[in-house]
Amino acid sequence: MSQGSEAEAQIEALREQIRFHNRQYYVYDAPQIPDAEYDRLMRQLQVLEAEHPELLSDDSPTQRVGGEPLQGFAEVHHRVAMLSLDNAFNAQKINEFDRRVRDQLGLAADASLIYAAEPKLDGLAISLRYEQGRLVQAATRGDGSCGEDVSSNVRTIKAIPLRLIGDDVPPVLEVRGEIFMPKAGFARLNEAARQQGEKEFVNPRNAAAGSLRQLDPRITAQRPLAFFCYGFGEIAGGPLEQSQSQSILRLRDWGLPVSPLLEQVDGVDGIVDYYQRIEAQREHLNYEIDGVVFKVDLFEQQQQLGFIARAPRWAIAYKFPAQEELTRVEAVEFQVGRTGAITPVARLQPVFVGGVTVSNATLHNMDEVLRKDVRPGDTVYVRRAGDVIPEVVRVLPERRPSDSKPVELPKLCPVCGSEVVRPEGEAVARCSGGLYCPAQRKEAIKHFASRKALDIEGLGDKLVEQLVEQGLVKDPADLFTLSLEELAGLERMAEKSAQNLLDALERSKQTSLARFLFALGIREVGDATAAALARHFRDLQPLMTAERDDFIHDSGIKGVGASTAQAICDTLAGPLPAEPLAGGLADWLAGMNVRGLNRAVAERLSERFGSLEALRQATPELLRREQRSLVEGVGPIVADHIVTFFRQPHNQEVIEKLRQVGVNWEEEAPPETPAESPLLGKTVVLTGTLSRPRSAIKAELQALGAKVTGSVSKNTDYLIAGAEAGSKLSKAQQLGVEILDEAGLARLLGGVSEQSDP
Repeated sequence: MSQGSEAEAQIEALREQIRFHNRQYYVYDAPQIPDAEYDRLMRQLQVLEAEHPELLSDDSPTQRVGGEPLQGFAEVHHRVAMLSLDNAFNAQKINEFDRRVRDQLGLAADASLIYAAEPKLDGLAISLRYEQGRLVQAATRGDGSCGEDVSSNVRTIKAIPLRLIGDDVPPVLEVRGEIFMPKAGFARLNEAARQQGEKEFVNPRNAAAGSLRQLDPRITAQRPLAFFCYGFGEIAGGPLEQSQSQSILRLRDWGLPVSPLLEQVDGVDGIVDYYQRIEAQREHLNYEIDGVVFKVDLFEQQQQLGFIARAPRWAIAYKFPAQEELTRVEAVEFQVGRTGAITPVARLQPVFVGGVTVSNATLHNMDEVLRKDVRPGDTVYVRRAGDVIPEVVRVLPERRPSDSKPVELPKLCPVCGSEVVRPEGEAVARCSGGLYCPAQRKEAIKHFASRKALDIEGLGDKLVEQLVEQGLVKDPADLFTLSLEELAGLERMAEKSAQNLLDALERSKQTSLARFLFALGIREVGDATAAALARHFRDLQPLMTAERDDFIHDSGIKGVGASTAQAICDTLAGPLPAEPLAGGLADWLAGMNVRGLNRAVAERLSERFGSLEALRQATPELLRREQRSLVEGVGPIVADHIVTFFRQPHNQEVIEKLRQVGVNWEEEAPPETPAESPLLGKTVVLTGTLSRPRSAIKAELQALGAKVTGSVSKNTDYLIAGAEAGSKLSKAQQLGVEILDEAGLARLLGGVSEQSDP
């Protein structure tokens, strides 16, 4: 063996040893050698690589020290969005979540429903992309669709493998997880900061986020960061296994660390039991958690449940109670939001809660103020609900000053003096000033100009406030009639910056329907919902004239679920009274003692059917309440907001003014549908190394109507096999599945007959 070959063998052997011990330490929590021996192996490798720089590779364990400082972080567009989770703070919300899931899956209340359960880490979400088993990119969540490239920093974290093990790793594998700082490492970091007279970190989460977003990777390399996987992004070939929990365990087999507390639980009882067990362990864990995450385990059921705008319907975070502290309410004031909502806010004596100093807390609405009876001068418990929003929990009336007075809703807007109205059935009071109220006007225009809306560069908050206060802008359309002289005359605005703003306004006129809809500031219509509306309606006029039925399919009787509907029909199928019903149909139904059939439901049934004979003819399907969204992300409440918004004459006027000043967009293209092809309805599996990215091939197959799955079964029509195909090829041969190489695939993509030679 030549000296070069011998050195290469030594280097690779050392790398493999170090990777093995990294897995034992970070993945399995079972170190097999002391730290001194690990350090000795690392020094040996460093010496050999220094002697043979031509053998250095970017996935070597020695390459975690960090390179030169970066100028900034590049933008990364997530191929699969990094979604947030809905939160629950009590058992009632968990029961409601489980009931919604069961209703949508058609499962009875007592049927088995398996959830994957694991602690919710209090760190920073990250997406890791592996290609051919090598780490090629790491990105933060960002806004869910676009994050920052932090690959250089992530490569310094020893818990994250630079190369995966195993010959069955997908060619493309994106895993999602949490980077966090263990409590012990956080304590050491702050102790070192104290000794050096530097500022300490507030909590481990801030420390982890600050460490990962260092422009100098060498600083990140010095921070004690750890990592657990909990989910997936893009995977070549589809899901790894049939369930969330099985797929997560596959990641561990490939060398990725996963939570050792991952479990499968059954139904609400399993959720509550797991939550209580983890809460009891919380203080003894070596890392911070702020709750527990539960996900419907089977991917097939996840797919059936789908998503709302920014969160999956099949997952929820059950948050732990936040820390609470006592403080004093110094005043209760009312703020006016951009939609006119009048929100009471408690001004507090500053107090340190959950890692931050809190001086304000939301009181939500007047119902909450009256229910809690919060008054100026009160001593209150304050907490950060969900560790985010400061909230007054309860009052200590025994400490209340003798001269305290209840808080009253103002009759006039505190900003513009317009009448404050509170629609019947709504908790929120609103200023009636609309776009004429300066508070709403400012916020509406700031929103209109924001990055996800019309993205008017240079129109910052201070400038908007000047424009509104000087009467130059009263609605968004006025922005486009501003002159150079008017702008140049504003504070801190020279002629050049004024011209730059005019140019930006001109550019912003050419936009998209989705951005325009988001810019209008319709209540609860975020950027994702605006995009869904644009795709569905394709132009503005059909949306402006749409009714509630265009958004929501509504059938059945309110309050009647699947089990109640079946119970009613089963009861009515039995013997019935021969005499006329005393008290009427509603009274008789309310006395039937059917689970879920209360007085309100009985009255709705009586009003709908009129007689017992007509009700007996109803099927469970006819009775069962079903509200189905016809537009992604638009439920009944959002549908009402949209319809109400476009019915308002002043909103119609502003929209017309915007069109007249030149704001425009192209009509949305209709969604493409698969053309007739030999692959329509066929199930295809990809395996092995192919000449092109598997994601691109998958997209082409799907465009031709194929269903691309990750595992071979008797239902598979084709296996597309590249080089080094493994177990999937063997299974396909056993089942008699037709096997195609890339030449056969090319013929399929070209639209030739589905009968191709392997």
